[in-house]
Amino acid sequence: MHPQLPVRIDAPTERRNPRTRDIDDVPTLEVLRLLNAEDRIPAEAVAAVLPDMARLVDETARRIRAGGRLHYFGAGTSGRLAVMDAAELIPTYGLPPGVVVAHHAGGLRALVEPVEGVEDQESVGAADAAEVGPGDVAVGIAASGRTPYVGGALRAARAAGAFTALVSANPGAELADQVDVHLGVDTGPEAIAGSTRLKAATAHKMVLNNLSTAVMVAQGRTYSNLMVDVAATNGKLRGRVLNIVVEATGLDEDRCGAALAASGGELKTALVGLLADCSPQQAREALEAGGGSVRAALRTLA
Repeated sequence: MHPQLPVRIDAPTERRNPRTRDIDDVPTLEVLRLLNAEDRIPAEAVAAVLPDMARLVDETARRIRAGGRLHYFGAGTSGRLAVMDAAELIPTYGLPPGVVVAHHAGGLRALVEPVEGVEDQESVGAADAAEVGPGDVAVGIAASGRTPYVGGALRAARAAGAFTALVSANPGAELADQVDVHLGVDTGPEAIAGSTRLKAATAHKMVLNNLSTAVMVAQGRTYSNLMVDVAATNGKLRGRVLNIVVEATGLDEDRCGAALAASGGELKTALVGLLADCSPQQAREALEAGGGSVRAALRTLA
C-alpha cells in the first residue's frame, strides 16, 4: 500500500497566529488570557453571517413544515458538534427522531476515537447522503471548507435536489461555490495553528445552535422564550413542564398541575386552555388549526 500524499491546506485556521507566538513561554495565567482573548472572536464572526443564516433558517423551516428533513454532515470535531445538536433537539423541543439527522464520517465509532482517513473519502460522504431527498436541507460543516467527505455529501445532496449549505471557518472555502448558502465564519488563525477545535469549533457550535433554535421557534415549538414542546421523560423535565406553565400563565402550581392533568400531560393544551379559559378539546382544536403554535391558537380563540 502506498502512503497517501500530504495535503497542504491554505485556510485561515492553518496559519500562525501572531498574537500567540509565545504561548509556550509564558505563565499559565497568561496562556489562559491569550486563549480567552481569542475566544471573544467567534461571536462577532457569527454576527457577520446572520443575513445568510436567516435565509438558511427560513428555507429549512419551510421544508420541514412540508415534511422534509435537515441533514448535517461533518468529520471529526465538526461531526461531533452536529451529532450533539441533532440529539438535543429531541428532548428539548419534542422533535420526532429523524427530522434532524447528523451524519458523522466514520459513524458511531468516530465519535469517541479517530477513524483513519475516512474524512478524505468523497465516496463515503456521497454514500451517507444517499437518503437525502429533494425536499430536504443538507448542511456540511468543515472548518477548512474543503473536507472531501463533506464535499461528497453536499454534491450528492445537491444532485438529489436538496437545498445545500456549508458552514466553514474559511470565507474563501473551496466548496463555497457548490452550495446554495455559505456561512464562512471568519475566526482567523487559531491560538494553536490548525487546532480547529478551538475558535472554529466554538463558532460552528454557535451557528448550529442558532440555526436549529431559530428553526424550532419558526416551527412553533416555543411560546415567548419558553420550550413548550419539551418531552417530559424524567422527573426533572416533568418539573420543568410544570414550571413552564406556571411561568407562562402566572397562575399557582395547583391550578397549573390540575390543567396539565386534565390535558393528559400535554403542555401546549394546558397552556392554551388556561390562557384562553377554554376546555382541553377546544385548546387542541385551536392548536391544530394554528399549526401547533400557541400564539396562533390563542389568536384563533380570541
